[in-house]
Amino acid sequence: MATNRTPIMAGNWKMFKTPADTTAFFDEFKPLVASATHCEIVICPPFIDIPAAVQAVEGARIEIGGQNLYWEKEGAFTGEISGPMLAAAGARWVIIGHSERRQYFGETDETVLKRTKAALEHGLKPIVCVGEHLDEREAGKTEQVLVAQFQGGLAGLTAEEFARVTIAYEPVWAIGTGRTATPEIASEAHKVIRAEVAKKFGGEAAAAVRILYGGSVKPANVKELMAQEEIDGTLVGGASLKADSFAAIVNFHR
Repeated sequence: MATNRTPIMAGNWKMFKTPADTTAFFDEFKPLVASATHCEIVICPPFIDIPAAVQAVEGARIEIGGQNLYWEKEGAFTGEISGPMLAAAGARWVIIGHSERRQYFGETDETVLKRTKAALEHGLKPIVCVGEHLDEREAGKTEQVLVAQFQGGLAGLTAEEFARVTIAYEPVWAIGTGRTATPEIASEAHKVIRAEVAKKFGGEAAAAVRILYGGSVKPANVKELMAQEEIDGTLVGGASLKADSFAAIVNFHR
């Protein structure tokens, strides 16, 4: 892990937990990470849990995010949530382009760019996800896929916009499957992404951008992943639902 980039340990709760569950989680979680000053801690619960989460983390070094947003400010878009709404609810971050959104809800590189711009416009910090499927990895197309996703999505930002973005590399074959990319595989993919950033936005931007790894991160493998200079944090699914396991991930350096 590069010393000049502060790690981000982010949790994505997906479609789990009620507001009451959320409050109970933070009651247990906060004392476990009270002395964690080495990283930023972000948790992205379902929309309905955001107010409870924001209230629960008041005064703690933990920030809350959304799992998605729509690119319009308001309008006749039943079931959608906008950037201003997330910001008003106290969210500071938002996940964009998660592989499950791509897989089940028609997310494309083009809509990823629209959502990223909307997030930035409304003062939210986007965590933009990229990653390849198993068949793409087996066909040796990982680099091709990552480059295409970067070109189609993030390359459409201005340099000033890009400076406020975090990237998450999530190999789709490692999400919720229990299969984890080895630290070396993850590091190689991060290098590909960083090289694209350098080409488009320059070496300084490439050195500054934080690239998280997501895909079956657990307390048992986090230390090894975080030992890689290219990996600047984690985007954790299942293991972020339990206070003790996510706290162990946050406190990886101990």
